[in-house]
Amino acid sequence: MMGGGRALLLVLLVSSLLVQIRASDPVFYEPFEESFEGRWVVSGKDGYTGVWKHEKSDGHEDYGLLVSEKAKKYAIIKELDQPVTLKDGTVVLQFEVRLQNGLECGGAYLKYIRPQDASWDAKEFDNETPYTIMFGPDKCGSTNKVHFILKHKNPKTGKYVEHHLKFPPSVPYDKLSHVYTAILKPDNEVRILVDGEEKKKANFLSADDFDPSLIPSKTIPDPDDKKPEDWDERAKIPDPDAVKPDDWDEDAPMEIEDEEATKPEGWLDDEPDETDDPEAIKPEDWDDEEDGEWEAPKIDNPKCEEAPGCGEWKRPMKQNPAYKGKWHAPLIDNPNYKGIWKPQEIPNPEYFELDKPDSDPIAAIGIEIWTMQDGILFDNVLIADDEKVATSILEKTWKPKYEVEKEKEKAEEAAAGGADGLSEFQKKMFDVLYKIADIPFLEPYKTKIIDVIEKGEKQPNITIGVLVSIIVIFVTVLFRILFGSKKPTVSCSSNICYFPRRIVKPK
Repeated sequence: MMGGGRALLLVLLVSSLLVQIRASDPVFYEPFEESFEGRWVVSGKDGYTGVWKHEKSDGHEDYGLLVSEKAKKYAIIKELDQPVTLKDGTVVLQFEVRLQNGLECGGAYLKYIRPQDASWDAKEFDNETPYTIMFGPDKCGSTNKVHFILKHKNPKTGKYVEHHLKFPPSVPYDKLSHVYTAILKPDNEVRILVDGEEKKKANFLSADDFDPSLIPSKTIPDPDDKKPEDWDERAKIPDPDAVKPDDWDEDAPMEIEDEEATKPEGWLDDEPDETDDPEAIKPEDWDDEEDGEWEAPKIDNPKCEEAPGCGEWKRPMKQNPAYKGKWHAPLIDNPNYKGIWKPQEIPNPEYFELDKPDSDPIAAIGIEIWTMQDGILFDNVLIADDEKVATSILEKTWKPKYEVEKEKEKAEEAAAGGADGLSEFQKKMFDVLYKIADIPFLEPYKTKIIDVIEKGEKQPNITIGVLVSIIVIFVTVLFRILFGSKKPTVSCSSNICYFPRRIVKPK
């Protein structure tokens, strides 16, 4: 019995060890230590002419998958040995990307492809290939975000709908290596990390976190409902009993001559504002018959610069105190007002209830982008079922490279004396400003804020102006929210944002 007990204990220990080893293994991991050829499939579809290369990251001995040409479309895919289910347990999606030449306009995201038909060929991979999740950086014009999009099938209609994460984090602005991580939990939570730091937490079933919501609304406006012809939406109407006053002169001009004005002393009535340029000479090749009679170009009359004015003097205009403009009857409450008409609500035929997303498995990983930049390097593509595995790979692969890149960046800044680039303080400040731009209640102004920040990065001498502009936006919007005012209209020009102010005319 004692021998049997020891055997049982040994079996349990070995089983536990095997479970731990299994738990520590990634489901899929691509470090690109070897060439991708023969393992990843380059799309053969028309238009995808960008050339993928197996290249070292600048300054490192580490290899990655490189976007080698500008202004090209790229597509490449890796089919997994076994589909990865998203319905049970934790799933971690992680990859590293370095924008070695920056990213003015283009994507650097991954598509996690759902299972395809048996006849499907990986060489057919393109932008139409159905995916389950799209995740990663995308930047162009007003777009600056780390995408997270879930394509989910509506069980009522059978149609797939793209559900976009609301208020996603912004893309880091530098040219260093960065790691993007999406952690999908069985309790419907999804977390987005950049360089191991959480930037966004959301719930798949929350309408506040995804647009459109995974669960449709129970009711929808009746598309067949029509507004009655006698429905009056006017809250105010002109007073039908009002009469224009007898002394109301609609023809009185807004401005009249100032009769009290007098011509300034020294005004040169007989001098024109402009005179012929005395130094101008008729060109030797000027032909009067072909070119017409030559006339000297005009210049400002120098005599007028010393005098109060030249030419015929006219009295200046002033506001007409008798001006009233066109008369309009005053507005009164509309006795027939019924409010703004809305169609009646009916049950939504596409509504369904859901405890957790019924997502399709991941059968392949693809990169399908159209970018204006080259030098985009992908590396360390990972799918895991344990957050610790993702963290461990991040610490071993990305962190040492990032630290070297940061030190090199600091050395280059020191050598340049900060004259041609951003100082460390400015970089930290812009990092903070990008975080401010990600605050949800600033979403209506995010595009303008990002635009101002990017101008500041390109022109370090206006950093203070950028900082002041964004602080003004933040404080103004916060003030309006706290005190219930309407959302302010913000206009941004060059490097400064302006806000409307109320002007009170003196009585």
